[in-house]
Amino acid sequence: MIQAVRKRVRVQAGGIVAVQDASLPEGAEAEVIVLLAEAADADETEALPPLESMVGAAKGLFSSPEEIDQYIRDLREEWD
Repeated sequence: MIQAVRKRVRVQAGGIVAVQDASLPEGAEAEVIVLLAEAADADETEALPPLESMVGAAKGLFSSPEEIDQYIRDLREEWD
């Protein structure tokens, strides 16, 4: 199983990134992926909208959670 440690760090002079966590076993091999945050992401001032607000937001999608439930019920009835 893969263990993941997520940390926010500052890139130091020379592009150095240091991750320190007591749960990391000494001598273990790890893969590091660096994702640079954009200015808005770094401040975390913009929260992602809840998924419910995205229902019906695009053309051809359901307009409400109830409409999705009804569609699934109809499909189940077809299968029987």
